[in-house]
Amino acid sequence: MKPAATREVGRTGVEVTQLGFGGGALKLPRPEYRDEDATAALDAAWAGGVRYYDTAPFYGRGISEQRLGRFLGGRCDESFVVSTKVGRLIRPARSVQRPAARTAMGDVGTWEVHYDYSRDGVLRSIEDSIQRLGISAIDLVLVHDLDLVHLAPQARMDAHTDDLLRSGWAALQDLKAQGVIRGVGFGINEIGLVPHWLDRFDPDLFLVAGPYTLMEQGGLAELNRCADRGVGVVIGQVFASGILTTGPVAGATYYYREAGAEERERARRLQEVCAAFDVPLPAAAVQFPLGHPAVAAVIPGVKNAGEAQSCLEAFGHDIPAQLWTALRDEGLLAPDTPTPA
Repeated sequence: MKPAATREVGRTGVEVTQLGFGGGALKLPRPEYRDEDATAALDAAWAGGVRYYDTAPFYGRGISEQRLGRFLGGRCDESFVVSTKVGRLIRPARSVQRPAARTAMGDVGTWEVHYDYSRDGVLRSIEDSIQRLGISAIDLVLVHDLDLVHLAPQARMDAHTDDLLRSGWAALQDLKAQGVIRGVGFGINEIGLVPHWLDRFDPDLFLVAGPYTLMEQGGLAELNRCADRGVGVVIGQVFASGILTTGPVAGATYYYREAGAEERERARRLQEVCAAFDVPLPAAAVQFPLGHPAVAAVIPGVKNAGEAQSCLEAFGHDIPAQLWTALRDEGLLAPDTPTPA
């Protein structure tokens, strides 16, 4: 597989490179994470053929969009695809709370997050994103984190959902009809929300932060439903936040926590089967989700040039079909799990 190969996102007509760039890694704060590191990661990905970039206002409270925009602003005469998200507005503290010293964008003590899924909030969010990115158009827009993890209790989530139903979703559809944006959908962390939103809206795509990975395929039924509806899917967290790159080493992480004994054992077995075919575990991990017909792209997050290059090499590694068969035979993939050709 090569990142320059593209797939259409659902039925949007938007073609994205199968390997994209997850802008969540660009949120890391200054001065610990230098702008030069972000640029080096973006440069390496671009040189490797990546042309799809995902970001969000929430990532670093505007920092990710700023860093990505500075990079892409000098490449507007070339073709690329950008997705960002709505649902959170990033604002400096109110004047009555003004600190003694000014702070740059992203400072957690000054820049506040305000949830807003209404028409006004959606339109303001997109306008803010365009300003931070410094490019005149965004391709795909996703409703971000409308779930109980971020909006508990249920009454609060229901209120924000009502805002989206009453006016926010219509605003997105209006922008799409006008050609301002090209596709709309949801960015979710819980794949079980796929049928919930499919039944209430008519999204073009979902961006799913796991859990459809080489480690687990619990979302297969939901992805199958997306394929049946012609809804595209982008997969984030293809490495399950670490263990599918490091393998089952001490301290390996699994979805932002230390992996348990059973998870390390599963990773060990995956790594063992891959090694029998001379395939690095990260190569199988980054390529696996693209076996599903609904999946248009994977967007691992990389924070420096070295990580970007490693990801490109993993994505370009040749994988024999026999590897997927062996993983099924070992019970590590369900028999009906689609795999890359």
